[in-house]
Amino acid sequence: MPTAINQNPEQLARDKIDGMLINAGWVVQSKKQVNLAANKGVAIREYQTDTGSADYVLFVDRKPVGIIEAKREEEGQHLLQVAEQATKYASSKLKYLNNDPLPFVYESTGALTHFTDYRDPKPRARIVFGFHQSQTMAQWLTKENTLRGRLATTPRLDPSGLRPAQIKAIENLEHSFQKNRPKALIQMATGAGKTYAAATFMYRLLKHADAKRILFLVDTKNLGEQAEQELMSFQPSDDNRKLTELYNVQRLTSSYIASDSQICISTIQRMYAILKGEELDENSEQDNPNESTWLQKQGTKAPLPVVYSTKVPIEQFDFIVIDECHRSIYNLWKQVLDYFDAFLIGLTATPDKRTFGFFNENVVSEYTYEESVLDGVNVPYEVYTIETEISGEGETVKAGWFVDRRDKLTRKKRWQQEDEDTAYTPNQLDKKVVNPSQIRHIIREYKRALKQEIYPDRFTEDGEYEVPKTLVFAKTDSHADDIIKMIREEFDEGNEFCKKVTYKISEDPKSVLNRFRNSYYPRIAVTVDMIATGTDVKPLEVLLFMRDVKSVNYFEQMKGRGTRTINNDSLQLVSRTAKAKTHFIIVDAVGVTKSRKTDSRPLERKRSTPLKDLLGAVTMGVAEEDLFLSLANRLIRLDKQLSVKEQEALLGYSGGKNLKQICKELLSSFDPDEIEAKACVELAKLSTEPSTEQIESARQEAQDELITKAAKTFNGDFNNYLENVSQEHEQIIDSVNLDTITKSEWQTSSEEKAKEIIKDFSAYLEKHKDEIKALSIFYDQPYNRRDITFKMIKEVFDHLKQNKPLLAPATVWQAYECLEEVKSKQPKDELTALVSLIRKVCGLDQTLTSFAKTIDDNFKQWIFKQNAGQHNRFSSEQMAWLRLIKEHVVSSYHIEVEDLDFTPFDAEGGRGRMYQLFGEEMDGIIDELNEVLAA
Repeated sequence: MPTAINQNPEQLARDKIDGMLINAGWVVQSKKQVNLAANKGVAIREYQTDTGSADYVLFVDRKPVGIIEAKREEEGQHLLQVAEQATKYASSKLKYLNNDPLPFVYESTGALTHFTDYRDPKPRARIVFGFHQSQTMAQWLTKENTLRGRLATTPRLDPSGLRPAQIKAIENLEHSFQKNRPKALIQMATGAGKTYAAATFMYRLLKHADAKRILFLVDTKNLGEQAEQELMSFQPSDDNRKLTELYNVQRLTSSYIASDSQICISTIQRMYAILKGEELDENSEQDNPNESTWLQKQGTKAPLPVVYSTKVPIEQFDFIVIDECHRSIYNLWKQVLDYFDAFLIGLTATPDKRTFGFFNENVVSEYTYEESVLDGVNVPYEVYTIETEISGEGETVKAGWFVDRRDKLTRKKRWQQEDEDTAYTPNQLDKKVVNPSQIRHIIREYKRALKQEIYPDRFTEDGEYEVPKTLVFAKTDSHADDIIKMIREEFDEGNEFCKKVTYKISEDPKSVLNRFRNSYYPRIAVTVDMIATGTDVKPLEVLLFMRDVKSVNYFEQMKGRGTRTINNDSLQLVSRTAKAKTHFIIVDAVGVTKSRKTDSRPLERKRSTPLKDLLGAVTMGVAEEDLFLSLANRLIRLDKQLSVKEQEALLGYSGGKNLKQICKELLSSFDPDEIEAKACVELAKLSTEPSTEQIESARQEAQDELITKAAKTFNGDFNNYLENVSQEHEQIIDSVNLDTITKSEWQTSSEEKAKEIIKDFSAYLEKHKDEIKALSIFYDQPYNRRDITFKMIKEVFDHLKQNKPLLAPATVWQAYECLEEVKSKQPKDELTALVSLIRKVCGLDQTLTSFAKTIDDNFKQWIFKQNAGQHNRFSSEQMAWLRLIKEHVVSSYHIEVEDLDFTPFDAEGGRGRMYQLFGEEMDGIIDELNEVLAA
């Protein structure tokens, strides 16, 4: 690399490219100082060809193999057009050499790099993070065919042992590979065999496509361990050996990736740490990063920085399988996925719009829960509701009462007389206040309902009732302890009957989970998050929700724990009185099946970010000033609350640093004076006057060192201690207010719920028809419907959203679908759906019909009438204009002459062209269409 600092954009781009090549292990030489023996891979600048000078020619083992066409960064937008120039050089004869066309072609600005392997069946440029290593190119050249070439000749799938949905997913995925699609999404219902399908196609990729290495990416340690177990037990249909006997499977527990591993299982957190050259505490892999409110915010900010890793080059994996990809990990950790030059395959049961977008809408297989139930792959469910007075209304602990106060950390209790009233809401239950009577009544009622209504046939010959395998979802670790204590008491059972399954228990959680899955005891397990998603417990027959969930995806995943089928013999090994698993039961004790849910789990929490999420973000390498300041401020407050004993204990987790020192390091990381002082120390070591670039570089390096020093203190154990000790130290144990059951019954039918929604929506429109202009027109001024504008409909929508958010157009539309035949699919646009719903309620449409279909039908009728007396009244060009007007009314509800000056009409000549086509009839036609189409 040149020692001088280049100034013009072309030279700056080449400096970046030189650096990228050096990082990838290449030696960069000028054409006047060529030494092909200097390294396995040599990149020579400005090498002469018979068609001009190539910016870089790549040599591997002294033979030319590739070309780099360099452009300044501003030319990134034209990089695709540069490919022709690069290909010309690659096809040229190099000076002194009688070479064949060079296969590996790059176009790069240093910020954006395209790569094409011209040996591929249909060579196509793809974006890569950096340059491939010379060893990799040497290996590629030993192969008779490229990876994409091998994918094109994959033999047909043997469907033996596979379900139809798995066959479809694998065959369509392989077809997607053959078309060189870089991303593919498999949507398959929970319990339908996603991991088995993945094991099958990974085996085929290794065997038939000679894939070098595959990464199976998860977001929690628990899912990684489960994937490892499934791969260890997988046996291909065409071989008597297990997959792990044929290929090396490695679950990453450190930064070491074995050179002979062919399937690597890793959390995305660990892979990110590996790319940064850091080790990761295993405790940091226990929580799904998508649950962090701080990390969720990173989706709208600069992504987490990833730099080139010599140990883990971009070609380390040929394929990356992203399990449970519906969780928005690609928003937070997208760079980890973008870093590798690999095909991406997403697996999920519950995708959202972002999932489809990320995978380029290349959904190779869709298999819904409803389809899986019809096929007998999963079982259906029913909902049983338990409600109590305190669960619904809360209560008040009165001044003067003597109550227990319990330390959250030690669980130690003390007796205290209350000085003032303490009111608590249902949302504060089990956080601020614990009411044992509320928990007791839910558990007691569950016990009664099991025997009398839910599974009344589970009595043994001795008259003992056998409780079906039940999973209870608790709010917190402390709440789980309270539930377990109550279950053991109310069911008159011992410790083995009910167990906690979280990462924070003294027993091995995997051992407890394995017993819950395969042994008679425990009959009931209580969890917070550990087995909420992605964990198979096939004998499960009841899910008891004692916590609410705000994410539709997360709720679907939690429901998925109960959907698994199991053969009768296996079920009876753990539940002797069960005849067959035909369905499972959701027992809803918190209204989870009725509460409003969103697409993404944490985004609803707009209050201050929990300390746990701030700690997790710093641990995972987020280095933002807001984050460091927020955490420092939180820890400064915490320092004042800690007892001497707690402060001493903290030193054992922090490496001897107290909170004041830790806060100082956090604040110093973004303190300009601290950064300047540290940079000056380094600059003082230079023998010459530093340049502007050197000063800026020294400042950046100084800040990076300060950030690293501050962040190193935070790890799983230290974070757990801070989280526990920072919680509100005490909970009030309200043993005075006794609870009562207010409802215990099978959930009312979906039809009744739908009727209630439609009734509320109709009442809302009727109530506001006089104050909202659009409603007034729909109800009382039918002729003026022609004048309804986009702005008017938006006013109705905004009013509805602000005052009745539960009556969103999508919700009301689904209610109608539940009760009657709906002529068309729900429109994607909420405003269009709202117009259709208003027309239905007002009586304009007898059945709910998409506004677009209404307009289309009205347009066809109008055209028919126009042609009735005059054969083909309108020319083909006039008809094209009329259709444009119709489409405009679909999206904007109304058209004015002025609209003809804008898209899409302006591209066709605007109002001038329409006047040429229709003459004096133009205004009349526009008025008539406004009236007719909205009729």
